[in-house]
Amino acid sequence: MTEEIKCGENRLTLKRGKIIMNATFGQGTQPKPQGQRATLAAKAALWIYDKGATQKRGTMDRFKLISLIGLLLYFALLLVAVTKEKKNESVLDYFFAGRTLPYWALSITFIASWWGAGSALSTADLAFQDGLGAFWYYGVPVLLSTFLMILCSGRIRRVGYLTQGRMMEARYSKGTAKLLSVLVLIFMVFNAASQMVGVGNFFGSYLGISYEAAVLLGTLIVLIYSMFGGFRGVVLTDIIQFVLLLISALVVFAVGYGHAGGLSGIMRAAQEAGRPELLQMGAGASKYSMYVITFGCAWMIQANVWQRISAARSDREARKMTVMSFFAYIPLYLMVVVTGMAGFVLYPELPQGGVVTALVMDYLPPILGAVVFIGISAAIMSTMDSLLNTASMTLTLDLLPAHAQEEKQLARSRRTTLAVTVAALLIALRIRSILQIAWIASDLITTGVFVPLVLGFFWRRGNRYGALASLGSGFAYCLYNLLIRLGLPLPSFWEAQSAQQVLLGAGLSLLVYVCVSLATPPDYEKADAFLRQAGFRTTK
Repeated sequence: MTEEIKCGENRLTLKRGKIIMNATFGQGTQPKPQGQRATLAAKAALWIYDKGATQKRGTMDRFKLISLIGLLLYFALLLVAVTKEKKNESVLDYFFAGRTLPYWALSITFIASWWGAGSALSTADLAFQDGLGAFWYYGVPVLLSTFLMILCSGRIRRVGYLTQGRMMEARYSKGTAKLLSVLVLIFMVFNAASQMVGVGNFFGSYLGISYEAAVLLGTLIVLIYSMFGGFRGVVLTDIIQFVLLLISALVVFAVGYGHAGGLSGIMRAAQEAGRPELLQMGAGASKYSMYVITFGCAWMIQANVWQRISAARSDREARKMTVMSFFAYIPLYLMVVVTGMAGFVLYPELPQGGVVTALVMDYLPPILGAVVFIGISAAIMSTMDSLLNTASMTLTLDLLPAHAQEEKQLARSRRTTLAVTVAALLIALRIRSILQIAWIASDLITTGVFVPLVLGFFWRRGNRYGALASLGSGFAYCLYNLLIRLGLPLPSFWEAQSAQQVLLGAGLSLLVYVCVSLATPPDYEKADAFLRQAGFRTTK
């Protein structure tokens, strides 16, 4: 917050941010002696400062009240929208909306799933420090994953199985499917926890409540409408939330960009600070390479994305969904990065609570600020609801025994939604770092699941033994690194949380998969049946 004090003969003016106040002291037209004038000026400055602080506190109290009322009204709107929707009559309805949704609706929920707390908040803060290079943290992995999904979406939809666990049971064996589903469930729960951390930090900063209360508030909202609406409700609320977030992101971007003096102001600030690398996109390539590899591989096989592909009406619709999402991500992520760079101009150091929070609280009127608050809250919650729904799907369809009666299976789906939410909530209350939780989840899925799942579509010689060994070795490697991270003095020759660590883990998983598959009898009949379903030609 910038301050400017001007002291005239009998008048003092204090400008503090947007607050400008004047104080008149002394009587008559004769100026006071220098020493007396300085004393009076100091007293007036303190009075003005206190008055400004009181005025700001009043504004903040109004902002918090309006924001809280807006959040409750928004929650009521979501509940009305979800309860008015078509009732879920089966598990297929609850988790896949009966495969009746158009590609554009699935594309919006796909975008909303990956444009959450990490995008709206973390990326902007990293851009404050690293400039355009921060695009490599989230933007590049998302584009890489989405591009790979464009290539594979048709085959994933064509294979006909609703979940990754069922795909792996058809390709390998039931034991392989169970172990893969356990790893996928852990990944989804940890990712949901990272969004709970985001909502805790965000609600806490805006509403002035404790982190624990903020996490519970945001999670409770998501849990209620997710349990009522299932996947159809998730898609409907994601569309509403995406529109709100887009409006909010555009407002924050326009305000920050304008006050920073546009591109010329950002360039000038970078040059004056001796930071020309802030304007170089390639500057973040090496720093964020581990995230590109880990997040890129993990998100390409993320179960909630495959859920959306499986929910498409056809393989052609699935491809259209991924193409639309790919081209939407580019401007969305660039907008977040430039917003963070604008903060570099406006603040001498990274504000407490982050760049986005500071821009809203310092440069927007209370009502507009409350609208933006709801929009960003919507982004975080839209990601969280997708992850919880997919975690519940994995637990219900892939790990628990099927129930003969559809109604009881549907009731179990709601109970598993509650169970995975509680598990994620406990993690979020224990570990308060979005980046740390996201890394643990992505490392697990990259080193444990990526190789057998993806190669199962392309290498017919791979068999159940190789897949099980690959899953097990990747999981063990991930746990080993986690124990090192927790402080156990275990030997390692790789740098923790680095690209080297990820490549070693993925390489180990690949080596084990290939060697064990080649050393054990093939199962061409099962492999060929699966590959033909996916649209590949096989040799008999």
